[in-house]
Amino acid sequence: MSKDRIGEVLVSREDLQRRVKELGAEISRDYEGRDLVMIGVLKGAVLFIADLMRHLTVPCEVDFMAVSSYGSSTDSSGVVRILKDLDAPIEGRDVLIVEDIIDSGLTLQYLMRNLKARSPRSLEVCALLTKPERRRVDLPTRYVGFEIPNRFAIGYGLDHSQKYRNLDYVAVLGEEPDTGG
Repeated sequence: MSKDRIGEVLVSREDLQRRVKELGAEISRDYEGRDLVMIGVLKGAVLFIADLMRHLTVPCEVDFMAVSSYGSSTDSSGVVRILKDLDAPIEGRDVLIVEDIIDSGLTLQYLMRNLKARSPRSLEVCALLTKPERRRVDLPTRYVGFEIPNRFAIGYGLDHSQKYRNLDYVAVLGEEPDTGG
C-alpha cells in the first residue's frame, strides 16, 4: 500500500467513531421493539456495519449482498449485477441497507427496487458517506454519516484496486506518484 497515494483526510478516525456511535443510538431508538435486519453491501460496508452493530441496543440480524456496478475503477456504469444474494428471506421484516458511500445513487436505486420486490415491512438506508454533487437519482436516505465533496475517497472500507480499505479514517486518493521515467 503506497502511503504517497493517500491524500487529504476527509473524515478523521475520531469523527468516524463519534458519528457511528450517534447513528447507532438513532437506529436503536427508531427500531425499538422491531424485527431489524441489517444488510451490509460488500465489500465496502464491512467496517462500518461491524462498528455500527456494536453501538446498537436493539437485537438485529445481519446479512450481506455483493453487487458490482463499476465499469471503470472510478466511475459507475449504472449496470448492476448481484454477485452475492441474501441468505434469508426479508418478507415482513424491517430492513436497513448499510452502505459505505452513495455516489451516483444508481446502484442503491437498483438494490432498493430489488429488495422492495421481496415485500419487507420497511426498507431504509444508512450510508456512511454521500456525495450530493454526484447524485443522479433522488433516493431517500434515512441515516447519513457525512457528506463529502466529489473526490475519490478511500479508507474505512472504501478501496482503490482493493487497497486502502483498512485505514481507520477516510481520505482522498492522491495522484499517482511521478516515477520520473
